[in-house]
Amino acid sequence: MLFVLDALRDSAGDGATFQDRAPWWGGDLQTLRNVVMRRPFPLPGRAVRLEFPANDGSGDRLMGTLHEPDALGGQEPLIVLIHGLTGCEDSDYMRESARFHLARGRAVLRLNLRGAGPARDLAGNYYHAGCAADIQSVLDGLGRHRTEQGVFLVGYSLGGNVLLNWLGRAGRHGSVIGAATVSAPIAPRQACRRMLEPRNALYHRFLIQRMKRDVLASCGLTPLERRVIARARTIFEFDDQWVAPRNGFRNAVDYYTRTAGAQFVPAISIPTLMIHAANDPWIPAEPYLQLKTRELPHVEILLPTGGGHLGFHERGFRDTWHDRIIDGFIRGLADGRPMPRPRPGSETATGT
Repeated sequence: MLFVLDALRDSAGDGATFQDRAPWWGGDLQTLRNVVMRRPFPLPGRAVRLEFPANDGSGDRLMGTLHEPDALGGQEPLIVLIHGLTGCEDSDYMRESARFHLARGRAVLRLNLRGAGPARDLAGNYYHAGCAADIQSVLDGLGRHRTEQGVFLVGYSLGGNVLLNWLGRAGRHGSVIGAATVSAPIAPRQACRRMLEPRNALYHRFLIQRMKRDVLASCGLTPLERRVIARARTIFEFDDQWVAPRNGFRNAVDYYTRTAGAQFVPAISIPTLMIHAANDPWIPAEPYLQLKTRELPHVEILLPTGGGHLGFHERGFRDTWHDRIIDGFIRGLADGRPMPRPRPGSETATGT
């Protein structure tokens, strides 16, 4: 297994600390920065929309936007970005990461999960925390000419959990050289409990409203389903009364249990980097701490004290900390740099 400690240090100073960029101090402000400061901007290079038939025979299609940089970086892999809950290809973190990798000569695919964003009218079904087969559909549909330099997958928040499901279940795909997750809810039941805490009431209201809005705008719903969705007052009710039965789960608890990304991590056989902030207000760090005690030969877990949820806006840098860390991971894979695997319970490059 190839790890990349030296490259991580090259990308983020000593690789050991994260320092908030003023005035975004603490987990909440780091999280809110993407919403408060959202400013759409054009991406460089050439862009083309791609559609990918789902492999399940449903007739659904996924959609993404492929960007090719003005100057290709030689042996650089294609970067596939996978958004989180209520997100799409135009989420701020997706565009920022696309800009970052394009500037380094890498082609980027901003993927919309099934039914999300501009892909809403292409599917009768809707993505969920365990829709790993859709990643396979995209990889199968990319074509050899786009993947000959390899593919590196990056999953954000819920998209990260979906990615871990695929990595742990599917094993290897010939084109995939590595993967990374950022702020992934690897224990969905614990994440739901955290979101329902009183201190997260505003976050919860924001998310449940967007979840209902996005799904109700999609096609393929029966009148009964629309009523059930409209009545859901919490994320748990939404998952229990619509997501679970719609996708073959008994209830929300069964859905959370069977799609929890943490259980698939030990089976991952592709070099994978997992990044999570200890002060993420939405997703507990405990599942990551538990994983760090395991023998994981192909997985590196970084748990900085700061960064919030999909934040990581660092002092002294325009680019996010997680983008720079992932860049170091990719460069380390390309260079073939070996890194001694941490002993169970030992600290990683940014361990706390």
